[in-house]
Order: sequence, then C-alpha cells, then structure tokens
Amino acid sequence: MKLPPNVIIPNAKIAHYLLIYREQDDKSKFLAQAGFTQDNPEQLEAAILQLIQNQEAIEDKNNEYGLFYRVEGDLEGVNNQKLAVVTIWLERKTDRQIQFITLKPKKEKKS
Repeated sequence: MKLPPNVIIPNAKIAHYLLIYREQDDKSKFLAQAGFTQDNPEQLEAAILQLIQNQEAIEDKNNEYGLFYRVEGDLEGVNNQKLAVVTIWLERKTDRQIQFITLKPKKEKKS
C-alpha cells in the first residue's frame, strides 16, 4: 500500500531534530551529503513526500499508539545525490491520521 498524500510531517521533526547536529544518533551529517541543511528544511520534507509517493509502505508493528509503517527507498537530494533511507510512520489510533516519526540511513545487508 502507498501512504496517502495528506500525511502529517511536523516541521519541528525536520527543522529541529533531523537537521540539527546531535551527539548521539545524529542524522544531520548524513542528510547534508545530499544537500539537506537547516537552510532548506522544506526540501527535505518534499523529498520525504516524494519517497512515499513512489514506494510501498510495509506494516511494521502495532502498539497502544497505533499501527507503524516503514517506507524504504532513495531520497533525492538537493544536489542530485541519492540517500538510501528508512522512514517510519504512525497511523495514530486516536484519529487514524498518519504521522511521520523518523528517518534513518538504510543499512546494507551483509551477505
């Protein structure tokens, strides 16, 4: 299944979490490789929306908050570089809205 186009992506999650350097679990350096910075958070949001239009959402887990989905694929960077990512989404139990939770680099499987 594909996620609907009316998903919720909190601005704070993009601008104040993913694009801010953190001592632990930093994602800003990874995203900067594709030109995503604090100067252009709207471009990261657009790339995430493009990703979910092109890739299938896979049910991941279910808990008291709702149903989690995983969408994997390549984020198209500002500088045309592609980043392999996994995005996590939650279909909230309270109102059935689908909200962006996080993004992480996709790890290559070792054979």
